[in-house]
Amino acid sequence: MYTIAVQRDFIARHFLIGGDWGSENHPHAHHYVLEVMIEHEHLDQHGYLVDIVDVEAALTRVVDYFSDSLLNDLAEFSGLNPSLEHFCRIIWKELVAVMALPEPGVLKVKLWENQSCWAAYQQTY
Repeated sequence: MYTIAVQRDFIARHFLIGGDWGSENHPHAHHYVLEVMIEHEHLDQHGYLVDIVDVEAALTRVVDYFSDSLLNDLAEFSGLNPSLEHFCRIIWKELVAVMALPEPGVLKVKLWENQSCWAAYQQTY
């Protein structure tokens, strides 16, 4: 199985809902680091799993959308606690919609909200 990964960082804000998490219940920012990994058994005729330039362009598009926003205000988080786990799944869904991916494969989104805490979401597409 081949794997490629690309990272981007960005800043976004959120506040948690549905529980008493102290200061986390108030708007605050995170410097997120996003890593996207694509896995597939075969390479294309050029020896690529996917063109990294295309992955970078898709990441830029998705990161630009979420960057500097208050996640709670975005339609994707309507009715959801803007947790790290939900954010990973939402980013996964956005990337699958904008990328040309070799099928069937696995796309994994890993998102750090600080240097020691991260969540991931992966699924076969």
